Order: sequence, then structure tokens, then C-alpha cells
Amino acid sequence: MDTDPAPQRPLVAIRYCPKCRWLTRAAWLAQELLITFPDEIDVLLSPGASGVFEVTLDGALLFSRAAAERFPEPKELKQAIRDRIDPERPLGHSDR
Repeated sequence: MDTDPAPQRPLVAIRYCPKCRWLTRAAWLAQELLITFPDEIDVLLSPGASGVFEVTLDGALLFSRAAAERFPEPKELKQAIRDRIDPERPLGHSDR
């Protein structure tokens, strides 16, 4: 029996406002990230305060709807995550 713990993967957390009904958007972004990084990251969806939509990687803020005054595009999140976890990795059409 293998007793070595599995290596911990980077955690992407998406905090969204449930009152604003942003769960669907958060889930769609989570799906996009997991399709691109199926074995490299874990994704957590977390209900947050009113009006919040934030994406963090291991606690570091990647995107804030309040600061950007818009929602993130999957392409920009994929690039930001890739740049932090595997900078040499090509992302295909997301690099264009």
C-alpha cells in the first residue's frame, strides 16, 4: 500500500455572488479551466458576498470583477494560470 500523500495541486477558487445568480457563469469558467488543466489544478466554487466575482490561485488574486468592471474571459484566466503553474506550456488557440 502506498502511504505517500498525493502531491497537492494548485487551487483555483472562484467566489461568486449567489444573489446575483452568477453560479452558472462561475461553473462554466470552472469547466473551461478543468478542460484545459485536467490534472494540474483543483477548482473550488465558493458563494461570496453581494456582488463579488473573484478568481484566485492559491490565494493570490487573478481577477476581480469589481476592479476590472467586467467578467473574466476564459482565455485570460487560462493564460494567467498557465503563466504561474507551467510557463512553457502552449495553450493552442488560447495563446492567440
